[in-house]
Formats: sequence, structure tokens, C-alpha cells
Amino acid sequence: MNNYKFVVKKSIMYIEEHLHEPLTIEDIARQSNFSKFHFHRIFQKSAGMTITEYIRMRRLANASAALLYSKERILDIAFYYQFESQESFTRAFKKIYKLPPGQYRRLMSDVIKNKEESYMETKIKGWFLSGSDPFSYEMGVDHEIVHQGKASGYLTSKTVLDSTHFATMMQAFKADRFIGKRIRLSSFIRTKDVETYAGMWMRVDDTTEDVVQFDNMSNRPIKGTTNWNRYSIVLDVPEKSAVISFGINLAGQGTVWSDQFTFEEVDANTPTTNLEIQGELQDEPINLSFEEEI
Repeated sequence: MNNYKFVVKKSIMYIEEHLHEPLTIEDIARQSNFSKFHFHRIFQKSAGMTITEYIRMRRLANASAALLYSKERILDIAFYYQFESQESFTRAFKKIYKLPPGQYRRLMSDVIKNKEESYMETKIKGWFLSGSDPFSYEMGVDHEIVHQGKASGYLTSKTVLDSTHFATMMQAFKADRFIGKRIRLSSFIRTKDVETYAGMWMRVDDTTEDVVQFDNMSNRPIKGTTNWNRYSIVLDVPEKSAVISFGINLAGQGTVWSDQFTFEEVDANTPTTNLEIQGELQDEPINLSFEEEI
């Protein structure tokens, strides 16, 4: 079994290195020293999808990054990732990202800054899966590992190779009932084999879609294997706030469970955890030679 895991991991590395080239199952199976049919069964059982599906998903993920981080023409991106035409690329892209490539490029600029928004289809009522590479992760409901009640939500890596990949299970709602208040978001969280980072996040956007409050626990990340524990984020909801978004992040490999999310109003004596607080404006520039101590 461990040998199979090594073979699948090796084949994924081969695929990653050749995504922009023609790939056949025969080429990939040859790396494993198994027959094409035996290797196909091993891969599908491990990855939860066929080799063809995996290659297409990864090509689309790379194409989505090219749309956001480069100025390459959509046609050139389509050809580079082995799509026969811009039309076939658009059909495949829209099926996953729910937007055609050109519209995705125009509308997803905020993803580059905060990486929580990429609207994917949900499998859990109220929640949807997003992130830089959501099809390399799985979210679902766990009835076995539960903090209290009948179920917990989980987010787990499936075909993730390194820490550059991340996903979030999230939702968003109108800020109306919390405007002018300080609120605390809490949840019980448990992790297993988290190599890079897991944590809860919350953000408040105003009516112009600017971020006015934000915390993703980047200064207190959860790593490794941990038992259930309660974590909290405290943010203000200023006037003209419009949307509150929140969820669970997982970067790299591992599994994170969450249970019993709660929102509650707190008073001004409860410190905020906002990471977007602006410092006081200085009277003049300082430490221009970088030689002054903190």
C-alpha cells in the first residue's frame, strides 16, 4: 500500500512537470512500472478521479493562475495547456469556475489580494469550496469525528504537493444585523498532519467592496496534529459595512475539522484581532538607512 502511495506521488510529480505537453496514460504509467490498466485503478482509488480528469483539473488550475497573474492572451493560455481551441478551453473553464475566462480575469482581481473569493459549487448547505486549487482538496461532513452534536465539517488535501496550494470552506452574509458592533467568531477546530497552516478567517467588506476588517490567524497558525480546541476572531463591523465572510483555511497538506461556529456581540473591553489596523501617521520619514534599532 505504501508503495502504491509512492507510485501515485511520483506520477503526480511527472504530470506536474509536463502539464503543458501532450500527456497519455501510457506515458504516465510507464513511470510506475505497472501496466496501464493496473496503474489507472491505483491512481483513481488514491486521487478520487481518473488520470484524464486530474490532468484537466490541473491544467485548468494553472490556466486560472495565468489569467490572474499574467497578461497572456486567453487563446495562448488555452493552447499552452493543450486545449484544442479557445472555445473548448472556455467550456471546460466555465464548468469548473462558473465564469468564462475573460470575465474571470476581470472580476477576480480581489482574489490576488485576499484569495478567499472564487465562487465554486457547494456540497454542504450554506458553504462552498474555494481557494487557489480547490479541486486538490475535499470538503464534507464527518459524522465520526465530531466535537458535539451529530456532525462536523472537514477540509482535507487530496492531490496536494506543496505549500503553494490552499483551499477554504467558506460562506458570506449581509452585515446588517452587526453594523456598529464588535463581534466574536468562535469555532472548535481539530487538525491532522497539517504541514503548512490551518486556521479560521473572517473579513468585513464595506459597500464599495473594500476590506475594512480582516483576520486569518496568520499570526497564530494551527499546525501538525491537534485535538479539538476553541479559537476566536474579534472584529469591528463599522458603519457602511456590507458583507461579512468567514471560513476555514488549509494550506498545503493535511486535514482540518471545524464544529460549532458561533457569532456573538462583545464589548469594547474585548481586544480586536484585526490584522488590517493602520499605524499612526508619522510626522516625517524615519530610518531611511535601516540602521536604527526597533
